[in-house]
Amino acid sequence: MSTYFLKRIIAMVITLWLIITGTFFLMHTVPGSPFNEERTTNEAVQRNLEAYFHLDEPLLVQYGNYLSSLLQLDLGPSIKKSSQTVNEMLGRGFPVSFELGFYTLILAIISGITLGILAALRHNGIIDYLAMTIAVLGISVPNFVMATFLIEQLAVNIPIFPVATWTSPKHMVLPTLALATGPMAIIARLTRTSMLEVLTQDYIKTAKAKGLSPVKIVFKHALRNALLPVVTVLGSLAASILTGTFVIEKIFAIPGMGKYFVDSINNRDYPVIMGTTIFYSAILIFMLLLVDLAYGLLDPRIKFNKKEAK
Repeated sequence: MSTYFLKRIIAMVITLWLIITGTFFLMHTVPGSPFNEERTTNEAVQRNLEAYFHLDEPLLVQYGNYLSSLLQLDLGPSIKKSSQTVNEMLGRGFPVSFELGFYTLILAIISGITLGILAALRHNGIIDYLAMTIAVLGISVPNFVMATFLIEQLAVNIPIFPVATWTSPKHMVLPTLALATGPMAIIARLTRTSMLEVLTQDYIKTAKAKGLSPVKIVFKHALRNALLPVVTVLGSLAASILTGTFVIEKIFAIPGMGKYFVDSINNRDYPVIMGTTIFYSAILIFMLLLVDLAYGLLDPRIKFNKKEAK
C-alpha cells in the first residue's frame, strides 16, 4: 500500500508540474500584453508596469521565479487588481464554488443513481423509458440553456425563486438544478447499464434462488458492483463541479471562482489564470486518487500491490 501511494504521489507531482509548465508557456505565447489598454497607451507607463510585475524579464527567468513562489504556496498578486493576491481571491471564491458544487453533486448522485436503478429494475417498461428520456435531455441540453429555461419559468413567469447572487437558500435552488442536470444524466445512464449487466450475473441468480428480498439483492449485492463505472467518472465530475462551473456562476452572478477566471482571461491577468488552473488541476488529480481508493473499497478483488494480490 505504501509503495503504491508513493508512486501515485510522485506521478501526481509530475503531472501537476507538466500542467503548470504547459499553461505558463502557452499563456505567454499569446500576442499582446495585460497593459494593452487605453489607459496604458503611453509606452513608458507600459514598460514601468511590465517591470513592476517582472514581465520584462526573460521567459525562463519568469518561469523560475514563478516556480520558486509556488513552492512557498504564493500564487502572486493580481495584475488587474494589484491590491489583492491570487491566494485571497481563491480564498473568497472557492468556498462559494464548493458550496454550489457540493449541493449539485449530492443532488446529481442521489437522483442519478435512483433513476438508473429504477430504469434497470423496470427494463423496457414505462419507468425505464421515462428515466432515460430525462437522462437524454439532461445530456443534450447545455446547462446554460437549462439555466435560462429555469429562470424564465421559475423566476419570471412564476416568481418562486430569486435569480442572482448567493445570499440565501432560495438563491441556491436554480443554479443547483441547472448545474446538476448534466451529471445526473451521466450517472443515471451508467448506473442503468451497469445494473442491467450485474443483475444477469450468477451470484444474483443464486441470491434470488435463496429467497432473498429484492431490496436486499439490489442494495447489498448488485449496487456495490454496479457503482464501479459511476465511481470512474465521479472523480472528474466532482472536481469540475466543486471548483465551480464558470458559465452558471456568470449567469446567476455567483461570486465564485468562475467570476475570477472569466475576468482574468478577458483582462489577460496571468497570475489569476495560472492560479485558478493550478488549483483546479490539483483538485482533479486528488479526486482521481480518491477514485482509485474507492475502487478498493467497493471491490475487494482490486489490490494495490503484489503482496495483497496473493
